[in-house]
Amino acid sequence: MVEIISSGMYTTIQDEGRFGFSKYGVPQSGAMDKRSYKLANALLDNDPDCAVIEWMLIPPVLKFYEDSIIAITGVQCDPFVDDKKVKCNHQLIIKKGSVLKFKNIIKRVFGYVGIKNGFCKNDVLNSRSQYKNVTDSESLSKGSFISYNKFVDFWTQYSSLKIDDSWWDKGELDVFPGPEYDQLSNNEKELLKTGSFTISTESSRMAISLNEELENDLDSMISVPVLPGTVQLTPSGRLIVLMRDCQTTGGYPRILQLSEEAINIISQKRTNEEVRFSMRSF
Repeated sequence: MVEIISSGMYTTIQDEGRFGFSKYGVPQSGAMDKRSYKLANALLDNDPDCAVIEWMLIPPVLKFYEDSIIAITGVQCDPFVDDKKVKCNHQLIIKKGSVLKFKNIIKRVFGYVGIKNGFCKNDVLNSRSQYKNVTDSESLSKGSFISYNKFVDFWTQYSSLKIDDSWWDKGELDVFPGPEYDQLSNNEKELLKTGSFTISTESSRMAISLNEELENDLDSMISVPVLPGTVQLTPSGRLIVLMRDCQTTGGYPRILQLSEEAINIISQKRTNEEVRFSMRSF
């Protein structure tokens, strides 16, 4: 078992996500930065869909009650096991009673703690990802316990990955034209292609809002399907990038669609960081 000594900020269990239930209004959920999520499982030689602990900006404090191996990915930070500084992007031996803490969250937003064979959480609609009104709780609170399987075969476990941290620093996001893109004026299209946009304070697992505004003369719409990475143009002219916990339908024009890589990059951008759109064709 692992105990949540301190919950941090929006600490959850996440896996690849919940697919095939959009028609019932169930969001996909899943890890916000799937590149970091996959790195954690790759380091541990786990199945790709093993569940991890994800946290946002303020890390949790975790106490482990069985031996195992973990990996920390995502944010650039200084992790400590039993007050001894350890490395991110490495396999780390955890002994019974070990406490994991974090200091100096330097870059990015979402951090991940993976464990050998994954954290054990009941599947709900084929996923362990937490989401309000779908799972029994929407996040992990102080005093929560999450089970995992004991692992003691340490002698073969010394792998690490060399990570190009600059990948997450990219400001350019690959996007494709959305269904309503052609309804924009030429001037609006040019602004999307050449302008820079800053991350607002209104960012969450559901959506990231951008500060800059476009003129919006488009007609209102009936509710239409949306998915993570859809960029909506609101009546005020602001852009909203839908993220992993987004609704399955929306009534704003869908002017762009981010690539999977772009979703991972923007998920790790902090308030006031800039992004640009790089248009791709289908």
